[in-house]
Amino acid sequence: MKQAVLYVGHGSRLKQAQKEAAAFLQGCKAHVSAPIQEISFLELQEPSINTGFEACIKQGATHIAVVPLLLLTAAHAKKDIPEEVARAAARYPAVNITYGKPIGVDDEVVKAVCNRLEETGAPYENARVVLIGRGSSDPAVKKDVTEIAERLQRMAPVKEVMPCFLTACKPNYRDVFSQLKQGDGTPVFVVPYLLFTGMLMSEIEKEVKKLRDVNPHIYLAAYLGFHPHVKNAFLHRVNETIENQNGQFYFDRGLYAAASH
Repeated sequence: MKQAVLYVGHGSRLKQAQKEAAAFLQGCKAHVSAPIQEISFLELQEPSINTGFEACIKQGATHIAVVPLLLLTAAHAKKDIPEEVARAAARYPAVNITYGKPIGVDDEVVKAVCNRLEETGAPYENARVVLIGRGSSDPAVKKDVTEIAERLQRMAPVKEVMPCFLTACKPNYRDVFSQLKQGDGTPVFVVPYLLFTGMLMSEIEKEVKKLRDVNPHIYLAAYLGFHPHVKNAFLHRVNETIENQNGQFYFDRGLYAAASH
């Protein structure tokens, strides 16, 4: 058996985001014992999933653990990435493939949010926290962000955590911002629950600036990014996909091959 790991990032048009994702995945390799490790991206960035898969095969991989670098489970994790993997794997029926979960709900990412609050340098005890997720039509995304907010409420000494979304889910973050225009003096910390910078982060920065014009007690934390605690959570996902206890991570080639045609 020769184990490989194929890391799959989302990909971005922004050079900064591309560099951040590639550097993060490169840094994970030293903490994973698989002899073959390749990096790939779903879109907008090279190498592609197919290129990464072929690189694993050329090095003699007999088992490939495919692990998506995504914060939450939605269409990319459930459909887009598996379909690309199925297309790449169709030529190699003898190769065993396991498919990992996105980072999802994990106390490590909650610790990362706490650190982002601390990094603002402002006291956040008894403050409100606005946790802004990307949003999706998949109800699992809202469920997971809400659970992360609940864990943060238990872990941090804050008054309230308000989960909201950029798109496709309610409440929309702009509606939450509207509620905060009439401040009562309670500090409000806005935390973008995003892996990398981009247009969405720019949009949040612009709206926070407008909100500060009417409520000066607003603090914008850094986006979640590739924080060390996020790295810990991701490495959990990598290792469980390799270990594949009880066969729970086996990749169903038939299901995704059918969906990709």
